[in-house]
Amino acid sequence: MQDMEIQTGGRLTVRESQMAAFVNEGKIADIFTPGLYTLTTRNLPLLTDLKNWDKDFLSPFKSDVSFFSTRLQLDQKWGTGTPITIRDKEFGAVRLRCYGIYSYRIVDPRAFFTQVCGTRESYFVNDLEGQLRNTIVARLTEIFANSDISFLDMTANQAALAGKIVELMKPSFAAYGLELNTFVVENISLPDELQKLLDQRIGMKMVGDLGSYSQFAAAQAMGAAAANPNGTAGLGIGLGAGAAVAQVMAGAMRPVSATAVAEPPATGATKFCINCGHAIPQRAKFCADCGQAR
Repeated sequence: MQDMEIQTGGRLTVRESQMAAFVNEGKIADIFTPGLYTLTTRNLPLLTDLKNWDKDFLSPFKSDVSFFSTRLQLDQKWGTGTPITIRDKEFGAVRLRCYGIYSYRIVDPRAFFTQVCGTRESYFVNDLEGQLRNTIVARLTEIFANSDISFLDMTANQAALAGKIVELMKPSFAAYGLELNTFVVENISLPDELQKLLDQRIGMKMVGDLGSYSQFAAAQAMGAAAANPNGTAGLGIGLGAGAAVAQVMAGAMRPVSATAVAEPPATGATKFCINCGHAIPQRAKFCADCGQAR
């Protein structure tokens, strides 16, 4: 190919994982799959037809041969730069983030040459990455919008979603002469502020009876405060206990009627322990919970 002149009978070698396009005067004359070829009018029928040649050409001619890699382009990243808004059947409108990987290959060099690379001397995978990623993200909103799966069930159905995305994306890739081989959805999540709200909702459902939970939380707070008598919370417990003692003493100092003295206390009468606050029988000498003498 000295001076870009191809001699009649020149040999063209196309290796495995390659395809070659014979370009003459800006038009693709033929596509060659892996193998060894001798360039004559017999194996360039389209070129022969374009030139109206009825016999082998003897002089050099100006043409180009472009090689295309047909191997799989693996571990290509895709992801939503900003959250996409969809309508969810359980939460209403939600914003989602998602990302993953995909792989593709060139299957139609003619379409890739005419639609993508053209007459550029070289064209790299990185040159195509942004276009493919944006094409994928643009179709995700449509796919999620037409999906009947709620956000909470999407994680368990990521493989099914990936399958739908592959089917819808194949025509877009084919327009560039490409084949979408694999597509993986690695993660679907909410923005941080929405994730916090979801965590709160999950926590509320896990709590169950809010009334019982409030009593349990209050009891825990009292126990923690009692364990720290030097803190302000311990001071509050002490004041509460002091108030309880004052109420008991005030009751003891009230005048007692003769009838009340003469009649024994009712069997079911109770009083409260001034130490722990639990109800105990009126005649009890000790608290059954804390053992404090009454």
